[in-house]
Amino acid sequence: MTLSRAEAARQDSVRAARLAEVIALQRRLADSLAASQRTLSAVQSSLQGLRGDVTTDLYSIQQQLVQVQALTGQSQQRLTELRTQLEVRGEQLGAAGTRDSARPAGAPVAPSADQIYQTSLEQLRRGSPGTARQGFRELLRLYPGDPHVPDATFFIGETFAADQPDSAAVYYNQVVRNAPSSARAATALYKLGLLADRRKDLDQAKELYQRVVKEYPKSDEAALARDRLKSLGR
Repeated sequence: MTLSRAEAARQDSVRAARLAEVIALQRRLADSLAASQRTLSAVQSSLQGLRGDVTTDLYSIQQQLVQVQALTGQSQQRLTELRTQLEVRGEQLGAAGTRDSARPAGAPVAPSADQIYQTSLEQLRRGSPGTARQGFRELLRLYPGDPHVPDATFFIGETFAADQPDSAAVYYNQVVRNAPSSARAATALYKLGLLADRRKDLDQAKELYQRVVKEYPKSDEAALARDRLKSLGR
């Protein structure tokens, strides 16, 4: 009995020593993992800070470039394009601070669909259809399912309307075909009628005006279409 008890005590002592070794190893592993996580967090913070500094520096350089080009007599269209890019970039920088904490390190900052749309529309209103067209097309590329798509498509047509009516018709048709229930559909259809009217294709113009009246009877364009039909003698 004495030998049995001594052996049991010895085995308990061995198990206790092994358990203590396992616990010590677990503690070392936990400490090592915690240190690694702290190091990784510090590296990520440093990278985000560096990226922000570089982005801000590039933005400042672009601003200076616009000023220099203005002084050296660059074309107004080119200056407008650069200013548009700066406006979009400035909006990106303003929103970047609130998104950096949730964005993985290295992920690019993209302007929202609304930012692109509003900036492009402003350029169109300023008389820069080429710059506006570029912005609207970028919106269609980046956000093909956004609610602004019918409006952007319509306004691409508007950028062509003055000197490239065939290209304008392509985009008006896209609005009518792809977004018939949108707020721009009646206007796009009426614009197609005006284009046909101007090229003296009176039969097609009448057909398009009649479609406006039939498909969008409560729209403002329906009243305009009725007036055009009267002037054409239906």
